[in-house]
Amino acid sequence: MATTKLVMKLVYILLILFTFSVSSAIATAPEHCDSGSENPCINKAKALPLKIVAIVAILTTSLIGVTSPLFSRYISFLRPDGNGFMIVKCFSSGIILGTGFMHVLPDSFQMLSSKCLSDDPWHKFPFAGFVAMLSGLVTLAIDSITTSLYTGKNSVGPVPDEYGIDQEKAIHNVGHNHSHGHGVVLATKDDGQLLRHRVIAMVLELGILFHSVVIGLSLGATNDACTIKGLIIALCFHHLFEGMGLGGCILQADFTNVKKFLMAFFFAGTTPCGIFLGIVLSSIYRDNSPTALITIGLLNACSAGMLIYMALVDLLATEFMGSMLQGSIKLQIKCFAAALLGCAVMSVVALWA
Repeated sequence: MATTKLVMKLVYILLILFTFSVSSAIATAPEHCDSGSENPCINKAKALPLKIVAIVAILTTSLIGVTSPLFSRYISFLRPDGNGFMIVKCFSSGIILGTGFMHVLPDSFQMLSSKCLSDDPWHKFPFAGFVAMLSGLVTLAIDSITTSLYTGKNSVGPVPDEYGIDQEKAIHNVGHNHSHGHGVVLATKDDGQLLRHRVIAMVLELGILFHSVVIGLSLGATNDACTIKGLIIALCFHHLFEGMGLGGCILQADFTNVKKFLMAFFFAGTTPCGIFLGIVLSSIYRDNSPTALITIGLLNACSAGMLIYMALVDLLATEFMGSMLQGSIKLQIKCFAAALLGCAVMSVVALWA
């Protein structure tokens, strides 16, 4: 499928940028940057066991979060076509929105305004906001173009006038999946909706992978035992709820079971892999080197733009403007409260991570 190839190319580009960041960051940071050597919490011997605990804890909670929606079909309250699932999905969308605004974007601003970077140009232009804005627009383009390509492939040729069917209505036919002869196949609402769910799931996972690998590397590279203790708890909650949001999208995308669990595995394993890489490089990696700050800061900004766009446009707006919520003011209020609660949870977690 064209969408899968496009997403894989984006993942490949991400890996290249990340590898470049790690290799470039293996250097001494500028002298005027505080290395934190006087911090009494810096203790490599104490930090290592905590990092191992972090790998196991984050992997476990991530798996629980991302796989729980996949089994919701067997729970009557959480069936995909029920109100309960809609409320939980809006809560998870709020989690993703809160992640973008309260975690990833502020980290990007902090990195790109670091005193370890030169004033020109990093302190004279808001690169974090600029890249996040561009990232949101690029995500929109990917979203739109992918949908158009799929629609074109599944509506072969014009519909003959003698059938008395309006051309535009035929392409976006809402009723049934049928053919009118002469090799003409009309795209249906169900097909288009399924594609949208699949595009949303893959692009959302890509955005999450961006910041997950950065989070893992940062935790693995630090030897600050005091910081790690707080991060373990915060990141476990973070990945649990974020996984629920992604898991709900994967469920609606109706992938094969193999693809579902592969996507779940990639989500759950990315941060632990980042932590392991950080442990390996902890003695030589400098997270305050200019190249590391710039590269990871820009990746965070890119991730923030994607997550904010996906949460607002493809998740919350789609559901709130859909027939299910539009038909019930009471359900709208419940879903809005759930989304607000999700944002509040991530705002509280931001106190520690």
